[in-house]
Amino acid sequence: MKSEGTRSRRLMHTGTNTRTRTRTVVANPGASGALSRRRLQFKRWRRRTLRRLNRRVQAVTRAVTPLGWFMLSLAVLCAVVGATAVWIEAWFVASAAALLLLIALPFLIGSRAYRTTLEVSRESVVAGGEVHLRIEVENTVARPQLPAVIELPVGNALRELTVPLLGPHQQTTLPVTVPTERRGVITVGPLTVARQDPLGLLRREMTWRDVHRVHVHPKTVLLPPNSAGLVRDLEGKSSTRLTDSDLSFHAVREYVPGDAMRHIHWKSTAKTGQLMVRQYEESQTARLAVLFDARRAEYASDEEFELGVSLAASVSLQAVREGRERVVASGWIPGRVRPSIDGLEELPARDPKQLLDSWAELQQAADAPEIEMLARSLAHSARDLSIVVLVTGSQPDLARLRRAAISFAPDVRVLALRAEMLAEPSAQRIDSLTVGTLGTLSDLPQMMLRGAL
Repeated sequence: MKSEGTRSRRLMHTGTNTRTRTRTVVANPGASGALSRRRLQFKRWRRRTLRRLNRRVQAVTRAVTPLGWFMLSLAVLCAVVGATAVWIEAWFVASAAALLLLIALPFLIGSRAYRTTLEVSRESVVAGGEVHLRIEVENTVARPQLPAVIELPVGNALRELTVPLLGPHQQTTLPVTVPTERRGVITVGPLTVARQDPLGLLRREMTWRDVHRVHVHPKTVLLPPNSAGLVRDLEGKSSTRLTDSDLSFHAVREYVPGDAMRHIHWKSTAKTGQLMVRQYEESQTARLAVLFDARRAEYASDEEFELGVSLAASVSLQAVREGRERVVASGWIPGRVRPSIDGLEELPARDPKQLLDSWAELQQAADAPEIEMLARSLAHSARDLSIVVLVTGSQPDLARLRRAAISFAPDVRVLALRAEMLAEPSAQRIDSLTVGTLGTLSDLPQMMLRGAL
């Protein structure tokens, strides 16, 4: 029995020699979190480093001017040619180009710790005047600043001003005078402080985004009082509409509950034995429309176009000053403002400054509708007008102006002003149309004083 038990244990021991081990690993939350944080920090550091490197590369590439890139390319090309072809002249050119680049580097050394202020004396000025600009430059650090150049765009021109050597916290003022010879809008700014070497190979600049707009108003002339309405009566022209309160007396009628007691006509009340009240015709002052022909082909020259703008601006400005109801419109220029009247662009005319700013922004239109189409569009705009002033150049003849005037109702008075440089002033009346030819701006008030217009 003992031998059998021993043999059995041996058989069991020798029969199976495979063992299975199960290993349980318990994760450490602290170590996993630290590893994730290190990965996140590494990603952030890499992103910051790449951004800084990208900014440095962009700063270096922006500092090299096109002439500098040419010199750098010439140096590299000549160095390659000199190394491969053993050409001494090529090595000399490469060395000279590299030396010029090295000499240009010291001109960019130093910080750009400037504080600049751009001030404009006036936001609007009449054509033929001038605007004074004031540029203040201050060194904001406790070390001197090398001289620099200020570039100031003024309209289509570029003004260059020299900033002298500034000591610690020192400032200087640079005055600039801008002549305003022609009507328009002058954009002043943005201001740029630049440093560059004398050859223009390297350049460093800093720009301030301060931009000013100066409106150059057209020349205008003061017109006689009430000339914008071309009427001299106090009450205005009576209409067929009846009202209970106005200046033009019409008749009396029976009292209706709700009528004001101050309108009771006591003499009629005593005669009829019942309350009678006054009734009036609604009077209206002249409703003026100034229609300017902005089509360039209708004018013989740019000076004639500007004369037409001054004539239209003078009439419309007088209407604003007198507080009359007015419509100031011109040919629609695509890409500027959506037209409020079909085919026309109505100029804002709330006050004199807004009106003159609008005239300053108006531009010549090569594809604008002709004066006949403009007049037809204004006549069909359902506006209650009593006077229409058409301003155009010397090219439209009398027949075209008559076709433009026919578009309006018979009770609408039409005044056509033709701008013709240095022409003798004249006036011609045809039914409700008055055509005036003016050679200078001063002819307009003189002809109105004589009653020719």
